[in-house]
Amino acid sequence: MAQPRRPPLLALWLLLVFAATAANALHFYLDTNEKRCFVEELPSDTIVEGHYRALEWSESEQKYIENPNLGILVEVDELETGHNVVKTRGPSDGRFTFTSHDSGDHSICLSSNYGTSWFSSTHIRLYFDIVIGTTKADTEHDRSHVSELSQKLRDLNMKIEDINREQQYQREREAAYRNLSEETNSRAVWYTLVQIGVLVATCVWQLRHLRRFFEDRKMH
Repeated sequence: MAQPRRPPLLALWLLLVFAATAANALHFYLDTNEKRCFVEELPSDTIVEGHYRALEWSESEQKYIENPNLGILVEVDELETGHNVVKTRGPSDGRFTFTSHDSGDHSICLSSNYGTSWFSSTHIRLYFDIVIGTTKADTEHDRSHVSELSQKLRDLNMKIEDINREQQYQREREAAYRNLSEETNSRAVWYTLVQIGVLVATCVWQLRHLRRFFEDRKMH
């Protein structure tokens, strides 16, 4: 019976070291009831998405093929606290997503839940890809940012109200100045008319006075 070729331990170790990057992609081999674990150091509140695809060794075809009856068990634990973050069973080709609650090392384990009997043996090639995303939004920071924006808006509204009051004051001063100017102009017109009236009256009086003076001279 032909057996699948196993990768050497050194190559597998190098793959595990390479898996410590932000976006990891590797493949490894599993036997029935065997569990393979990886350790990732994650910051708190970080979104992690994993994708796996399992192929089973076929003796008849002498290659790895897809088996719809093959299932994969995914378990994620926080090593420091022992808290189980994820425990899910999925198909041979599936995805899982979780968010780290605390910073520290996280154990990501995959195993096969397929087997016709306890003593049956099957060989699985498992492709595994994990993407470590950005941290979640800081709610407190967002709230403080919103509060800061609200304070700036309130300050801006107060400045706008001050500007409106200043403009209203300037309009009132302009109206008062216009009324004073119109009143002054009106007084000046009346003063001019009075002066003209006085001059006319003076001229009339002088003319009458001269007329009488010349009439008196003629009589003598």
